[in-house]
Amino acid sequence: MDFRPVFFVLGILLSTLAASMVIPLMADLSAGHEDWEVFAISAAFTLFVGVALMLTNRVPDFTLSIRQAFLLTTLSWMVTAAFAAVPLMLAAIDLSYTDAFFEAMSGITTTGATVIVGLDTAPPGVLLWRALIQWMGGIGIIVLALSILPMLQVGGMQLFRTESSEKSDKVLPRAAQLATWIGLIYLCFTMLCAIGYHVAGMDWFDAVAHAMTTIATGGFSTADSSLGYFDDPMVELVAIVFMLMGALPFVLYLRALRGDPKPLRNDTQVHWFLTIVAVAVCLMAAHLWWDQGYPPLVALRLAGFNVVSVITGTGYATSDFGTWGSFAGGMMFFLMFVGGCAGSTTCGIKIFRFQVLYATADAQMRRLIQPHGVFIAYYNGKPIPESVSVSVMSFFFMYVVCFAVLSITLQFLGLDYLTAMTGAATAISNVGPGLGPVIGPSGTFATLPDAAKWVLSAGMLLGRLELFTVLILLTPGFWRK
Repeated sequence: MDFRPVFFVLGILLSTLAASMVIPLMADLSAGHEDWEVFAISAAFTLFVGVALMLTNRVPDFTLSIRQAFLLTTLSWMVTAAFAAVPLMLAAIDLSYTDAFFEAMSGITTTGATVIVGLDTAPPGVLLWRALIQWMGGIGIIVLALSILPMLQVGGMQLFRTESSEKSDKVLPRAAQLATWIGLIYLCFTMLCAIGYHVAGMDWFDAVAHAMTTIATGGFSTADSSLGYFDDPMVELVAIVFMLMGALPFVLYLRALRGDPKPLRNDTQVHWFLTIVAVAVCLMAAHLWWDQGYPPLVALRLAGFNVVSVITGTGYATSDFGTWGSFAGGMMFFLMFVGGCAGSTTCGIKIFRFQVLYATADAQMRRLIQPHGVFIAYYNGKPIPESVSVSVMSFFFMYVVCFAVLSITLQFLGLDYLTAMTGAATAISNVGPGLGPVIGPSGTFATLPDAAKWVLSAGMLLGRLELFTVLILLTPGFWRK
């Protein structure tokens, strides 16, 4: 394999990452905090490595094969997390590299799990950097889902393949074109969200930081108690609206912007997602009202915010839903796996895979009833190719296997059953908080052993890159000629 195109693109990513470190640098400098030197040193180091990779790996005829695309995708997230962790390690919050890498991986994969205690008094540069890497991770996964994963045929994503993404040598130009348009929409949503938060009562710093992590469905906050710190229904309403917007396919926003809003209104994936959210909110609100004794409006407020936060994988919290009883805990656990729509910033299994699985199972049931009949599974009114059905079923199988391996490994490392199970779920689904007193909405991952943090970091990477993108690199056949 020719690694030069891979390293060249990594150099571009690192140079961009270095440039973005100037933002928290300026924040610390304006606040008079000495951590601005940390970001200056980290930016210089990252820029040096990035430019060196670009200069030493330039190729005259730039193409990208399937194998190079797999390798580039995985290395992009790993390398970005490794370098994004440097300022976190050197900053005044005093993290080890393990903790800093965990925090950076949680940020770039938009997971939202944190090891930092004392966010309320953390320097502004660190808070802004955490929000910024989540924001960049959000736009990164949208472009990946629209340009790279359909070509790689990962987990049924070939269902969203377009004509211009079928040839591997057109991947990067298409990715750049999509990133430009989607990036503008993403930036506009972020600005609208920040304005909404500010109108709801946040100061501009908190509003911008939370806007970046809301639209990225990441969940990093500037306070230990997350959005519960503000205790404001208007703040929560703004968060709900933009978490849902971040969970819908951004390519449909682009089509609507170009004068064709019908796909956004008629897409069955959007219908399924909004229906599941509405049903889950109603069930949770009814449970809080009847079984937990909350007043109806309070129950609806708590259920609406926390259900949307979990199903979109954002991970904000206004209350410890682990204390709402066994029904609430069980529902939240299963909602962690659902996720939003393909082509959004959300995580989890994704709605379209449940649709494909349901349509395939329904067709199979009909065949059992009428063995001589011809029954075809449909998605959005179009027949589902057999390769997509097989790919989706393989994804479900590997999702269960990876979850089980992560959970058993965490239990082997000394974690209790509840922490290990929900920790594995929240990592592979990129949600953020788990259940229980240790990693629940009111806890952090700081007390976990270092080995568990590395395992969870691997789980976040697996979940964010749709499993197969990472797992294929572990097969000997990938590296053979």
